[in-house]
Amino acid sequence: MASKTIDTPNARRLAEAAAIRGAAIIGQPGGWSVMLKIGMQETPLGTQRTDKPRSWSSLDTCMQYLRDELGIVRIDGIDASNYSAPTVYSKRRADAAERMKRAHEAAAHDAWFREQVQASIEDQRPSIPHDEARASFADRKAALRKRAK
Repeated sequence: MASKTIDTPNARRLAEAAAIRGAAIIGQPGGWSVMLKIGMQETPLGTQRTDKPRSWSSLDTCMQYLRDELGIVRIDGIDASNYSAPTVYSKRRADAAERMKRAHEAAAHDAWFREQVQASIEDQRPSIPHDEARASFADRKAALRKRAK
C-alpha cells in the first residue's frame, strides 16, 4: 500500500462532494482496510493522527463504518487474498467495569456538589454575621471542653 493516506474528516468532505468514485475493502494480516478511488488514484483510508492505514478486525464493523461515517453503501470489491484472522487479542482489564463505575460516581458527585454550591450562592436568606458565628462556636467549644474535664 502507498504510504500516503486520507483521514476520515477529509474522506467525509470528499464523499459529500461526490469526489469518491469507489471503495474497495482489502484483507490484511489481522484485519481489513479500505482503499478509496479518488479521481484516478487509489488512496488508503488512514487513521487521523498518523499516516498509517486504518484497519478493522471485523468486516461487519468496517462496512458499518463506511456506511455511517462516509455514507458509502456500495463497495467495488472485497479482496481477501492477504487476509488472516487477528492472532493477538487485546486483553480486557478485569477492573475496567469497576473503574468506570467509580468514574461515573465521581462525575455524579461533582454535579451534585456544583448544584449545592450554586444553590447556596443563589440563596436569598440572610447569612449569619461572622462575629455571631465565631461567638456561637466559641460557646460550643467551651461547653465541650467543660464536658471533657
